[in-house]
Amino acid sequence: MTQNQSNQTTPQQRTIPVCEPTLNGNELKYVTDAIQTGWISSAGKYITQFEEKFAQYCNVKYGVSCANGTLAIHLALAVMNIGEGDEVILPSFTMIGSCNPIVQLGATPVFVDSELETWNIDPAQIESKITPKTKAIMVVHTYGHPVDMDPILTVAHKHHIPVIEDAAEGHGAEYKGRKIGSLGDIACFSFYANKIITTGEGGMVVTNNEQWATKAKNLRNHFFGQPRFLHQETGYNFRLTNVQAAIGLAQVERIDQLVNARRHNAALYNQKIKAAGIRGLITPPQASWAKNVYWMYGLLVQESFGLSMPQLCAELSKRGVETRTFFIGMHKQPCYINYHGKNKPHCSGPYPHAEFLETHGFYLPSSSHLTESEIDHIVATIKAIQQEHQK
Repeated sequence: MTQNQSNQTTPQQRTIPVCEPTLNGNELKYVTDAIQTGWISSAGKYITQFEEKFAQYCNVKYGVSCANGTLAIHLALAVMNIGEGDEVILPSFTMIGSCNPIVQLGATPVFVDSELETWNIDPAQIESKITPKTKAIMVVHTYGHPVDMDPILTVAHKHHIPVIEDAAEGHGAEYKGRKIGSLGDIACFSFYANKIITTGEGGMVVTNNEQWATKAKNLRNHFFGQPRFLHQETGYNFRLTNVQAAIGLAQVERIDQLVNARRHNAALYNQKIKAAGIRGLITPPQASWAKNVYWMYGLLVQESFGLSMPQLCAELSKRGVETRTFFIGMHKQPCYINYHGKNKPHCSGPYPHAEFLETHGFYLPSSSHLTESEIDHIVATIKAIQQEHQK
């Protein structure tokens, strides 16, 4: 069933997916042009335009596209020459794509717990994790809420450590009026199908550092030189295609509309959950200094709801509402706990807030084109589940 076909049914007639791409702009027009002109691989006008437009949107000078968000993080680390013997500080509460590139480059991840106020890395715990081996601090703007950057930047500048923004989940989010992606030294975005803007699969590194941007472009494309088949460094094949960039350009043209739709839907969820009198749900954070873009509309389930988070998710699934649980902390990943390399991740805790978020958190359907009638149905379903289990 296509997106347009599915939206012609009522909420009760179909399973409401947790997230679908919204592709109702110039995507088909631009992709058709790329195909008809034969520019379907890793060169073409759409790559250049997509990189320029997205960098401009983030208020930075340079954008370097690549095949996915994980590889964007890999490129960011690589241009900083982070590798064996180095350490990178990051939150335990994140998706493993934030962490794997650190390990794969031979560096050691050092985990920090999150704060419950924003669900992001706790700035107060970072400085104690810094050692002479620390070569970067990576923040993750979790589920679309920006990290409290000022205290982190203060610590980073004090110790002369660069800051990487993992902005995969936060296109358009703002910290004190400034776009994420422009706050640290380098930032990484994902354009996976469930992101606010998408290329299907894809990623981008953005930075104001011309040297890093040039190196990232070379690294993503085998580090071809002059003559072409003489390579000064071992690069990668991390390229985005012109067809994907065509989709991305069409998405960037409508990014404000897509961001506003997520924020509008989150406001409707908040309003309707409160109006329904549903107890025991903590709605997503919204700090006074932040613009949360609600990549995913997340909830924390308290004991007073009457069911645990897994039980509520199971009941919603039975009733045709898809959900996803929150991340499982990096400190609990078997692949890291049982890792035998010299750069074994620092998994010893405690990380109580990361574990609380994991065991209590899930998110509801969050597509930009989610309708108010679908939100009404979802909230009514949650209310009905609570009432049924009070009997």
